[in-house]
Amino acid sequence: MIAKPLTGRTIAIPETRELDLFAQMLESRGAATIHCPLVAILDAPDPTPILAWLNRFIAGEMDDFILLTGEGLRRLLSRAERSGMREAFIARLGSVRKITRGPKPDRALRDIGLRTDLAAGQPTTEGVIATLRQMELRGHRVGVQLYGSHQNTPLIAYLRSVGAAPDPVAPYIYASKAEDDRVLALIRRLSAGEIDVIAFTSAQQITRLCDVARENRLETSLSRGLARTKVAAVGPIVAETLHQNNIRVDMMPKESFFMKPLVNEIVAAIGTTAG
Repeated sequence: MIAKPLTGRTIAIPETRELDLFAQMLESRGAATIHCPLVAILDAPDPTPILAWLNRFIAGEMDDFILLTGEGLRRLLSRAERSGMREAFIARLGSVRKITRGPKPDRALRDIGLRTDLAAGQPTTEGVIATLRQMELRGHRVGVQLYGSHQNTPLIAYLRSVGAAPDPVAPYIYASKAEDDRVLALIRRLSAGEIDVIAFTSAQQITRLCDVARENRLETSLSRGLARTKVAAVGPIVAETLHQNNIRVDMMPKESFFMKPLVNEIVAAIGTTAG
């Protein structure tokens, strides 16, 4: 029987949309994998109301759209793409009046070739409401992109008070306390030397790991753990973020910065050859 090259190795992989595929590639080579939620922002767990909102929006049921965060627009675009509605969503976005809070939603619009129609004077809910006071909204149907579990009652109440019909959508949530606890467990396992490799596939994962360690005064434990663990990066952007956080990079694909080349680098670095 031919031994698998990663038999006996434990590899920590931050959760991503491609997690199952990444884990399968490693496990098929004999590794045990640990899954950790190193993402601070997650898709809303139930896509049903978001898809219903997208369908209403694309069908022309809204006149205006208030964007509170750039992340919110990107999550809506991602959900629309997975449902085959991305182009229709962007086309409809181009025809409604877009009100933004701060530079990030404006930047997200520019990324898809669109622009803000009206920017809030101050990047706050109060600033958005002050800007809306300049507009006639009676009878308008207004899409409102919310974030996390924050319902933004003041904004919704204002829209209703002036005769508008708000139609809110919340495309993402923030990581829960339970997920923070799983990150802390990962830090402790790293510190105890129980993990052979941790493989990073996005810069955000590194930021979250370091943030949770700092918030819980475990920076020393994290540094000690990463010093005794091999660190893999999927590509140069991730590697640069690791370097900025004083974390060395032990392995990275030389080209083609995707999951399979990363798995190949891990096998080359720590795998065993059948005798």
